[in-house]
Amino acid sequence: MNKVLYHIICLLTVIGFVACGGQKPTAQQEESREAKQLLQGVWVEEDGETAVFQMKGDSIFYADSTSLPARFWVIGDTLFVGSNRYPIEKHTEHLLWFRNQNGDLLKFEKSDDKELNAEFEQSKPQILTITEVLKRDTVVFYDSQRYHLYIAINPTKYKVSHQTINEDGMEVENIYYDNIIHLSIFNGASQLFSRDFRKQQYAKNVPSQILQQSVLNNMEFSKVDASGFHFNVSVCVPDNASCYLIDQIIDFKGSPSVKLLEY
Repeated sequence: MNKVLYHIICLLTVIGFVACGGQKPTAQQEESREAKQLLQGVWVEEDGETAVFQMKGDSIFYADSTSLPARFWVIGDTLFVGSNRYPIEKHTEHLLWFRNQNGDLLKFEKSDDKELNAEFEQSKPQILTITEVLKRDTVVFYDSQRYHLYIAINPTKYKVSHQTINEDGMEVENIYYDNIIHLSIFNGASQLFSRDFRKQQYAKNVPSQILQQSVLNNMEFSKVDASGFHFNVSVCVPDNASCYLIDQIIDFKGSPSVKLLEY
């Protein structure tokens, strides 16, 4: 990854801009409309050819089809993106230099290549699905009894907002669909357990800040012992190493319990 682009991670923190919303800077200063007008257009890394972002109106747009736009302002010699501010070192019609939170100087130039504009022609960002519909049937035996386990992972229309780093090294916001997982357990023809699981049911096992950006990723049968049926449940932040593995236990009377295995 290009070092200069990597440092942009500290520049563009997206707060949740499905409609290019956001919260204005708290400073009671007048926004520089002239400076914002000069920023309009497609920007590439200085001496580069690949589009990094486009500033159009009050928003920053990205070339990929999954990242949401972010709201920005210019007040004095400072660029505001969401709740963050970045000192501008040089700002002309075709040049934009600013310092990120580490003090590194980032240099961009405006492109006159009209073909680059096509990369930003998207009606709205794509919402991603982590898991396709998945069904599992498992037969297990314990203490001379035969049990049939049924798991169904179903993508929903519940949206999860997640900040991630795109291929250019920029922090952007993506939207994912969460899952609902259904579990049924039968002992012969008798139903021992049946329930839909959502990620909120694991709020005591996963920190709230992680849970907010996570999806209920998977459920797999692990083992059966004297305490009941054990299922490995994963609650994960998409495209991130942060993943909580939970032991979902259903005892032989159909009562559920959980314990955290690892994270």
